[in-house]
Amino acid sequence: MEIGIDSFAATLGSNQSNMDSMAQLLQRIETADQVGLDVFGIGEHHRREFLDSAPAVILAAAAARTKNIKLTSAVTVLSAADPVRVFQEFATLDLISKGRAELVVGRGSFTDSFPLFGFKLQDYDDLFAEKLDLLLKIRDQEVITWTGRFRPALKEQPIYPRPVQPQIPVWLGVGGTPASFVRAGMLGLPLMVAVIGGETHRFRPLIDMYREAGAKAGHAPEKLTVGLHSLGYVAPTAKAAADEFFPGYAAVFTKIGRERGWPPVTRPHFDAQIGPRGALIIGGPEEVAEKIVRHSEALGGVSRLTFQMDNASLPQEKLLRSIELIGQQVKPLVAAALQLK
Repeated sequence: MEIGIDSFAATLGSNQSNMDSMAQLLQRIETADQVGLDVFGIGEHHRREFLDSAPAVILAAAAARTKNIKLTSAVTVLSAADPVRVFQEFATLDLISKGRAELVVGRGSFTDSFPLFGFKLQDYDDLFAEKLDLLLKIRDQEVITWTGRFRPALKEQPIYPRPVQPQIPVWLGVGGTPASFVRAGMLGLPLMVAVIGGETHRFRPLIDMYREAGAKAGHAPEKLTVGLHSLGYVAPTAKAAADEFFPGYAAVFTKIGRERGWPPVTRPHFDAQIGPRGALIIGGPEEVAEKIVRHSEALGGVSRLTFQMDNASLPQEKLLRSIELIGQQVKPLVAAALQLK
């Protein structure tokens, strides 16, 4: 199982400049590379509290400072982007990183990009389906002839640069929409499932739908890989992890809840989420490793797991400590446990 980190490039405090927050993010990516983590993802948002509106730029800066770690979006909001430019940006990233670029594409959980870039929210899914089709064609073919509803047609148009990898990996990022799981299966794309609340095992029927759709479409089982994106944090002890993560987590998700009609976050709710069946992967190294293995078994096998931790307003030293614990203790514990299965 690959283990890594996802970040929304959250600003880490009202007294810290955006420049300093970005410098610290790059330090976290460097640390993840140094401790042997497999992947680091940067999201895409267009809000004041996040600095990830141009993820390919951040990843390119990270590529120049790292050696082995895969660098991916998490996710690229493809509905509001031009697939030609997305491909060009990540092909360029692939050249800079010497073949370490990946994409996770999705529709996004916020809708800020639609008015910002002049798209209609009622076209939410149609935009994504059309642009995903074009992106995959560009990935697979150097010269494109293509026609759609939302973008000018392309006629025998070469798309450059081409990446180092024969095909840049494109994962489909999904939440809880059944049609999205089926679409990923039909296309034979690896699936990245964002589980940020509830009980992770409840996603098993949706993942089964993905695998069944892929099999019906004739895709080999090894192509139908599943990744899991979870809110997570590791500290030396389970109590320290919970006590450190909760205040920032509660503040962020209570604010989001006001926008979406959710109730305020309480400590009992949080404690249930970090329990054995809850979605949050928070605790000491041993507890976290056991939970990762348990989640993988519940979902029928997970090939990649990524932690998102910097939305809890934790200071840099604690984020770095958590990344080090994940690389030096959690990852070996997970590998050893899976080897025994």
